[in-house]
Amino acid sequence: MFEARRKVLPKAVKGPFRRFKWAVMVLTLLIYYATPWLRWDRGAWAPDQAVLVDLAHRRFYFFSIEIWPHEFYYVAGLLVMAAIGLFLVTSAVGRAWCGYACPQTVWTDLFQHVERLVEGDRNAQLRLLAAPWGPNKLARRATKHAIWIMIAVLTGGAWIFYFADAPTLARQIAEGTAPLVAYTTVAILAAATYVLGGLMREQVCQFMCPWPRIQTAMMDERSLTITYKFWRGEPRTRGLKRSKAAETHPVELLQTGDCIDCNACVAVCPTGIDIREGPQIGCITCGLCIDACDDVMIRVGREPKLIAYATELDARAEQAGEAPVPPLRRLLRARTLVYFTVWCAIGVGMLVMLEGRTRLELSVLQARNPLWVRLSDGTIRNTYQIRIRNLEARPREVELTMSGVAGTMWPESVDRKDAGRSVRFRVDADKVAKERLFVAAPEAGPQRSDIRFTIRALDGEGESASTANAFERPEAGR
Repeated sequence: MFEARRKVLPKAVKGPFRRFKWAVMVLTLLIYYATPWLRWDRGAWAPDQAVLVDLAHRRFYFFSIEIWPHEFYYVAGLLVMAAIGLFLVTSAVGRAWCGYACPQTVWTDLFQHVERLVEGDRNAQLRLLAAPWGPNKLARRATKHAIWIMIAVLTGGAWIFYFADAPTLARQIAEGTAPLVAYTTVAILAAATYVLGGLMREQVCQFMCPWPRIQTAMMDERSLTITYKFWRGEPRTRGLKRSKAAETHPVELLQTGDCIDCNACVAVCPTGIDIREGPQIGCITCGLCIDACDDVMIRVGREPKLIAYATELDARAEQAGEAPVPPLRRLLRARTLVYFTVWCAIGVGMLVMLEGRTRLELSVLQARNPLWVRLSDGTIRNTYQIRIRNLEARPREVELTMSGVAGTMWPESVDRKDAGRSVRFRVDADKVAKERLFVAAPEAGPQRSDIRFTIRALDGEGESASTANAFERPEAGR
């Protein structure tokens, strides 16, 4: 019912797009593997890892930025920016993400380079694939898979370093004293990397990933794609010798195209497609077929860019002998401008919120059972649960005051004789201080009065936060 998989063994190629893929692969892998080892001084009370998802203390650190659980909307904002960024890239330059920066593309490319290093280029791999099992084939396959597994383990290990202090966790893993969840996570991620990047490879892009389907719906006639210029290439010459013969026979030259049907574009494609068959979901627009075709065209004395990045409008214009659409005009259109404006607005909004957020927060919850208590001196007491959040990486002395009610307050841990209009607390670094607070006021007054609590830092920075609540008294006559 289904065609058996034909193993894709792409040929090595040289050219500007291959060099660009090398640069992107090195940069992205360097960022992924090296980031957990970067240090960032936050003081004596906070971790010094530059990027850390501290699940134990429910914090996310990104250099100078610290995100608390109640500020998860910043993470949501980053995810929205990433999605809109993908929409922007797709509308402007097509599937550039898939071709260069997608993790599946990067690790598949890395695994394919290892395969060529161990087994040779495409022709050598095909011969090895067809050869019977023997010492040479067994040794090469074992070496290749051993390197793949090592890369997969390093990949899984690098991921868990984002969730704990990297040097400490690395030492624990080497000593065998790390938590079981660390070893389990590394094993799962290593297996996923090995299977997806080493074994399944192009099948993930063609059959498993939903993004190509989404991108296809988002692209239009102004989106860049890899285009085979059939009006130049067809009919194909069917061989280098006939191509050169056509150059000396004008009549035959009129009946042949520039494509010599060498299949170089197919041989280098990491997904194994034939771009000459037109746009297809298997094309990740990596540009390697352009490098291969340009090399062939130069060697046979033809004009390069038989395969090139082009929009549908560019293709129509070139086929008709007209000038292509200027790149700036192609980019500055309604869709890309809307995406870019929304993307920038979200980013600027998040920066403004980060810059303006206070590092001191206060929340007050009134106890409802009982709602009020009449004390022996006739005053009415209400009880509140207060939470003072210190978002600084250092302890802070703070003062709590109240307004709106003529009364006194005191923490549960303090005797009432020390009650007053203000209370001082010490809040540890990156901690939430929880206190049970009593407020007593004369019974005379409205049944429900507004009361406001204000917290102020005493470290000279003047930060403060306030919140409103209610003070309850009994009904008249009770």
